[in-house]
Formats: sequence, C-alpha cells, structure tokens
Amino acid sequence: MKKLVFLFTILSLNIYAQKFEELAQTPPMGWNSWNFFECERVNEQVIMDMADAMVSTGMKNLGYEYIVIDDCWQIAREESGTIIVDSIKFPSGIKYLADYIHSKGLKFGIYSDAGTHTCGGRPGSKSYEEIDAQTYADWGVDYLKYDWCNTEGQDPIKSYTLMRDALYKAGRPIIFSLCEWGYSEPWLWADSVGHLWRTTLDITDRWDGNRWGNQLGWVEILEKQNGLEKYAGPGKWNDPDMLEVGNPGLTINEARAHFTMWCMLAAPLICGNDLKNMPDDIREILMQEELISINQDPLGHQAYKIYDEGNFEIWQKPLDNEEIAICLLNLENCEKEFTINWKSLKIKKFKGPYLVKDVWRSQDLKDSESVIGISIPARDVVVYKLSKKK
Repeated sequence: MKKLVFLFTILSLNIYAQKFEELAQTPPMGWNSWNFFECERVNEQVIMDMADAMVSTGMKNLGYEYIVIDDCWQIAREESGTIIVDSIKFPSGIKYLADYIHSKGLKFGIYSDAGTHTCGGRPGSKSYEEIDAQTYADWGVDYLKYDWCNTEGQDPIKSYTLMRDALYKAGRPIIFSLCEWGYSEPWLWADSVGHLWRTTLDITDRWDGNRWGNQLGWVEILEKQNGLEKYAGPGKWNDPDMLEVGNPGLTINEARAHFTMWCMLAAPLICGNDLKNMPDDIREILMQEELISINQDPLGHQAYKIYDEGNFEIWQKPLDNEEIAICLLNLENCEKEFTINWKSLKIKKFKGPYLVKDVWRSQDLKDSESVIGISIPARDVVVYKLSKKK
C-alpha cells in the first residue's frame, strides 16, 4: 500500500511538473503593488482598483493579466502554521480578492520570502513551504513572487527548489518568480526551478546610479543584462525587475526608453505605477501595441548589444518570421545625430533587403537598401522593425 501511495505521489508531481513547465511561454505581463504603494499604502481596495483599471484601460486586451500583491499582506501565523492575513488591510480575505480578480478575467499573484521574515518584517515561508503553497493553491493564486530577505545561512538553490516542490505538491499551476537579486547567478541554475529570476538588486524610479546602495536606476540594471541573453527563452526569463514607467522619478523620454528596453530584453512587463490615475502619455507608453508584440514574440529571444560608443548604444532582438527589432538608445543629455547604413551595422543574420518601420512613430520608411540620417532625443530611443521583403 505504501508503495502504491508513493508511486501515485510521484505520478502526480510529474503531471504538475509538466503543467508548471508549460507556463510563461512568453514573458509574464501584469502589475505589482510594490513600486508605487509599497507597504504602508497597499490594501484590498487598492488591489481591486488596479484590477478594474487594467480592464477599463484596455491593458487586459493587450496581454496584461497578473495582479500581484507584494509584501505586507500577512501579519502572523496560527498555531497550526497557517499564515494569517492582515485583516485591517484585507478585511475580506485573500480568497475573496483572488475571486474578484478572476471575475475580471485576470490572474492573481502573491508574495512571500524564502527566509524567516519578509523584507517588510512579516512572516516568511521558511519551514512553512508546504503549508503556504497549499494555502496559496486553495486561495486560487496564479503567480508567486518569492523574495530573499532574512535568509542567513540558506542555500538559494535548495531554498527555492524546496518551494518549487511544495508548489508541485499543492497541484495548482503557479508561475514561480525567484527574487534572489542575482547573487548566486540564478540564470545558471534556475530554469529548472522557476519561470523567471531576478538578475540584479531592486529597481527604483531613476535613470541611473543607485539609491541607498541597494536600489538601482534602470540604465544601471540594463547594462547588467547584456551577455545574459543565452539563458532566456520560452518558460525561463531573466528578470531585470518591475517597470517604473509612470512613477515620478522618470521623465517621459526616460520612461519611454525604459519600457522599450524591457520589451527588447524579453523582460517580464510587470507595471509598478498607479494604473487608476495614470496620465495619457504614460498609458500610451504601456499600451504601445507593437512594442508589446516585440516583447511577446514567440521565439523568446532577449536583445543583445551590437554597437556601443559609450553614451549611445544599438541593440538587436531577433523575432519570428525572420524579422528583426533594432533599438537605438541615446544615453546623453542632448540629441544624438546618427546615420544608419543597415548593411554596415553588423546586424547578426542580416538577410536583407528588409522593409523598415519606425515603431514609435508607426511610420513605414525606405527599405534597408537606403541610408538614413536620424536624430534621437536626449535619453530616448528610436526603434525599427525590419521585415523581409516579399
């Protein structure tokens, strides 16, 4: 009898492992509470408002689907070990909230930590992995962000694998987002453990540099992604952290460049702004349909740098149907004049001639046989999509 139970358990885990591997075939898209609302302002009404806004703005129709509560939803544990929800912030409970989000045709995500406590000092999942995984499955969770605070002495591979196995056992397909900040080079091992893994410290809403030593501007993070492209693909994504588009530290040019580069990187597009109150220019960035299609391209290739002169870079992203996305990134505080000779740009696997489209301007240009002069605004981008001539 024990042998039959063991065999049934192994079979069940293998079935779930297969379902697990089928998730996140393109980079996940959605929203997370941390970047704008952080710990103090997150609550039940905020989460419901963001779900409503994702639908009413049309973002849902473009592929945004996950609404993720970050830290500070949990407050203690029962004697049995079951996690206790902060009833002041979330008076109706997490199951109610998950059901509400599902009723909107969206998916629900939650946060925990591999250590004894979360980064906000709330109960972590160490020693409670199976209880928490089953609780999340019972609530209807579709996405788990798993942080790395208060993990002194723990091995990240063992800790994250332990939660992965607990998610398998719980039996609900849940996207597993590893937030270990890149310390153990998770791109080398995490593709068999989770669906996405953080490659750096936290992002903040600034152009470059760092804040308090552990929050980086997005350009600082961008430069750490080049060379990691060989580790990304369907079901396994390098995660340079959530989007800061729409938060006060970025100008509109900087926000447009930030969103563009995350699309080029095949990064998860997890918004971190106030969706309910975002202005039109921010909405236009986050809902740029062709850039989203570049991000969601089924080949799943991450962009890589093909030209670098310090404060001016060119990145290439191979696309399906032999198409190519090319992004010119101006890091200067002034306009950049540049002449494009497509044949001399050293585009990998260039098999022109191509039709050329300016993505942000939605404008068809002369084909790749032509040399063009362009001006790229300060701290901004120009993006081209090259399509084979028929």
